[in-house]
Amino acid sequence: MENETHYAEAVIDNGTFGTRTIRFETGRLAKQAAGSAVAYLDDDTMVLSATTASKRPKDQLDFFPLTVDVEERQYAAGKIPGSFFRREGRPSEDAILTCRLIDRPLRPSFKKGLRNEIQIVETVMALNPDHLYDVVAINAASCSTQLAGLPFSGPIGGTRVALIKGQWVAFPTHTELEDAVFDMVVAGRVLEDGDVAIMMVEAEATEKTIQLVADGAEAPTEEIVAAGLEAAKPFIKALCKAQSDLAAKAAKPTGEFPVFLDYQDDVLEALTAAVKSELSQALTIAGKQEREAELDRVKEIASEKLLPQFEGREKEISGAYRALTKKLVRERVIKDKVRIDGRGVTDIRTLAAEVEAIPRVHGSALFERGETQILGVTTLNMLRMEQQLDTLSPVTRKRYMHNYNFPPYSVGETGRVGSPKRREIGHGALAERAIVPVLPSREDFPYAIRQVSEALGSNGSTSMGSVCASTMSLLNAGVPLKAAVAGIAMGLISQEIDGQTHYVALTDILGAEDAFGDMDFKVAGTKQFVTALQLDTKLDGIPASVLAAALKQARDARLHILDVMNEAIDVPDEMSPNAPRIITVKIPVDKIGEVIGPKGKMINQIQEDTGADITIEDDGTIYIGAQQGSQAEAARATINGIANPTMPEVGERYLGTVVKTTTFGAFVSLMPGKDGLLHISQIRKLAGGKRVENVEDVVGVGQKVQVEIAEIDSRGKLSLIPVIEGEEGDDTKDDTDK
Repeated sequence: MENETHYAEAVIDNGTFGTRTIRFETGRLAKQAAGSAVAYLDDDTMVLSATTASKRPKDQLDFFPLTVDVEERQYAAGKIPGSFFRREGRPSEDAILTCRLIDRPLRPSFKKGLRNEIQIVETVMALNPDHLYDVVAINAASCSTQLAGLPFSGPIGGTRVALIKGQWVAFPTHTELEDAVFDMVVAGRVLEDGDVAIMMVEAEATEKTIQLVADGAEAPTEEIVAAGLEAAKPFIKALCKAQSDLAAKAAKPTGEFPVFLDYQDDVLEALTAAVKSELSQALTIAGKQEREAELDRVKEIASEKLLPQFEGREKEISGAYRALTKKLVRERVIKDKVRIDGRGVTDIRTLAAEVEAIPRVHGSALFERGETQILGVTTLNMLRMEQQLDTLSPVTRKRYMHNYNFPPYSVGETGRVGSPKRREIGHGALAERAIVPVLPSREDFPYAIRQVSEALGSNGSTSMGSVCASTMSLLNAGVPLKAAVAGIAMGLISQEIDGQTHYVALTDILGAEDAFGDMDFKVAGTKQFVTALQLDTKLDGIPASVLAAALKQARDARLHILDVMNEAIDVPDEMSPNAPRIITVKIPVDKIGEVIGPKGKMINQIQEDTGADITIEDDGTIYIGAQQGSQAEAARATINGIANPTMPEVGERYLGTVVKTTTFGAFVSLMPGKDGLLHISQIRKLAGGKRVENVEDVVGVGQKVQVEIAEIDSRGKLSLIPVIEGEEGDDTKDDTDK
């Protein structure tokens, strides 16, 4: 029985876009894991998921120790890793972002208070190059966890839906996504009443969105995004049903796992009686640091009052204090529509925006929203500085690179600095996705762009602050964005009053409101449409009307922020004198070899002579970069002379370079690929009319000589004469017999 293999499948009907089949299998691979499952997409892409749990809980922890790892195996795509050791190393950015996509919906689905270590390892074992494995991995992770006998309220279904030619398509391919206006990953679970509770959303517009909308496609407005979430629900339901069917056949019974609750009710009751009034008063202080100092003082008072009564239960007092704080914050918002810092539910904190915040860099901007302060810095360079990607994705290079840094001092703490953590990578990726749809094309702006967001101060959504700072910084660097983009973080608090659930959406949430709320979502976009959205919720479901109203509230805030940003900068500035100048030349493909020359001799010579940096594309496009425009122009003239030559004419003068000497004269290079002969009889003029026995006594290789074309024969060969200062250059008659 142990070796029996079980299957279940979900068939996704995309209408005119065909069907996708997601098949789940268990019992064949990774049998020693607590739960293992393989998910196949159209029997062409395969992800193995294994879930394991530690035997003993780590009760000293005050958080749930869940770890998700994604292992991208290069053999899945028929590749050998490109690293020196030819084996996989640290996870790629795609793998890290997939870990986050899995963690976000699964973590809240485990029983509260669980302290056993849980590890979910996803291994991508086979991949159709046109498939995206991330949503397959979400379903595989849910399935293996569902089978593992853990206190888990799954299954969780995950799907990618893209708006293509007016239709929401599930599990789209890379090829189909090229025509997509909007693309989002949605995860959720099925409720007892049959509805689907959305738990996580990661969404973005595409590089082609603006062009597609201009061509008549529907723009991804807030209403369209909400419709996409509804369109994803039937797909999620089908995926959850397949997982449930498999679990009914093969799941282990749920084991006994100790639960370590943050506090018992008696501690909460005593704490409420002891410090409720002081805590309520502390939560009305508007300033973050002052409020936190007072909250720490009240917490000390609570400990002094309760420790004699609850000796040995110090951790419970801390947990109860947090729970009471959360309850008071939420009650004040629901009943009085007043928030921790005294704002109304739709109020935005004080905004400030400026550009040219630091010297010498190619572009910079400082954006402030309350205590959140973000510095954006832009660097431009040649396209050969694009990031080279060695991943399972068919995308092999990235022109726009967005890095996000969150040092510990940004929240007034000490801590480790160095390589980015998963959170920083996720925040940078979110800001990057928000900006990509408005970037100019490679042809219009042939630069590699690195954008760095420095979170100098944090109290609520540094990722959306990064979007605002980056937009201004890019404009300051002279990048011709198609539109300005701003972002805002929203929250949602709900409470049941007299049998009815009341919802309050909060604009521009603080860090504490993020922690104490039921949902947080970040929305970035232009004045016309949404470019990126990230949503996480702890609720079992959000009414469509509530979500639509919250999205509209976010749009109003976004437009206000865009107005403030436009006051600082609304059009691209002149490029910094410190930024490289890049110009483009198009040459025939069959001339590429001539420009490069044997063993790169010609291109290296051009770069050495002009000081320019040259990159050649396979289609004949040449990008020339230099610190000074004159250097780039000199390189362009040389390249044009080789690949797009104009035929020289009799009488034209050149400052040529002697490239070869013979017994009968010297060959002079007038331009790359075009030489002429300066006969020994003409070289006599350079020697004052004296007889020349040895050409090298008068001119040598590498010497510059001013010459004029005297004759072009029928084969195109050039005969040259020297131009002597003070003499007429067209005097070609000379008695060679003298």
